[in-house]
Amino acid sequence: MEEFETYRPLLFSIAYRMLGSACDAEDMVQESYLRYRTAQEPEIRSLKSYLTTIITRLCLDELKSARVTREQYLGSWLPEPVLTGDMASTLAERETLSFAFLILLESLTPAERAVFILREAFEYAYEAIGEIIGEQPAACRQLFHRAQERLAAHQRRFAPSLEAQRELVGRFLVATESGDVHVLTELLARDVVAWSDGGGKVSAAIRPIYGQDHVLRFVQGLARKSLSGLAISTETINGAPAILLWSHAPAGQETGAARYWLYMVTVFQIANGQIHGIYGVLNPDKLAYLQRQLQARGDAPVPFASSPLDS
Repeated sequence: MEEFETYRPLLFSIAYRMLGSACDAEDMVQESYLRYRTAQEPEIRSLKSYLTTIITRLCLDELKSARVTREQYLGSWLPEPVLTGDMASTLAERETLSFAFLILLESLTPAERAVFILREAFEYAYEAIGEIIGEQPAACRQLFHRAQERLAAHQRRFAPSLEAQRELVGRFLVATESGDVHVLTELLARDVVAWSDGGGKVSAAIRPIYGQDHVLRFVQGLARKSLSGLAISTETINGAPAILLWSHAPAGQETGAARYWLYMVTVFQIANGQIHGIYGVLNPDKLAYLQRQLQARGDAPVPFASSPLDS
């Protein structure tokens, strides 16, 4: 068990990038552990390689079965938000945790996705990737380049430091609460896009909202309907600044960090000093893992501004 625990963070990191779901990634890690426990000792030459192979193949099977479900998903599908924590130690690992990147991966086949993640985020050699997914190194190299070509349409913009991004998100939040249209217009890029993921379980925009004017009106409407009744905190989610909205916790859970219940997470894609993407996750199923992360850390939300919940 102790040997397995050494690789648990790596396995979860691979599975989360493959699936975009923290809860499913946990299931894949648990299944990997069960298979490891029943494996015959001689067949394990390298525990890291053995476990990476198991988790990758489990995720490939899951992706193939999940494709139809995601095609039938009500509204925009967004990844489950997670605290970045120790899931990313290098720049490449941080970039491959971003919402924008995980959404782009949806355009790849499961095999392309596996090869691209193992190569781009974890720097596996093609020979090792071939053994993991059961392909020749040359085929893996071809899959990687094909994935690169599919993702090439997304031009990477210069992203400022995390501190600069936090400052910009702070200005955005203050301007949203005060209704400062001039500042909001400055902060939103002309080609900004806003996505909302309610999963059909809560009210949310079904389609993406494109363009500065439309997104501005959407943000203003959301502020009028929601901000006055919720507590607000900020976090670094998937390697980027995020705003968390909290409502009262369910009855019987109103003490300590559980005084509030996570209602919505909004993650931002920031480049060149402006907001280019706004990702709002409201689906309660997708917020469950992050809620557990925050409760395990022992944090209660610290409102960014006054809220009726503080009275």
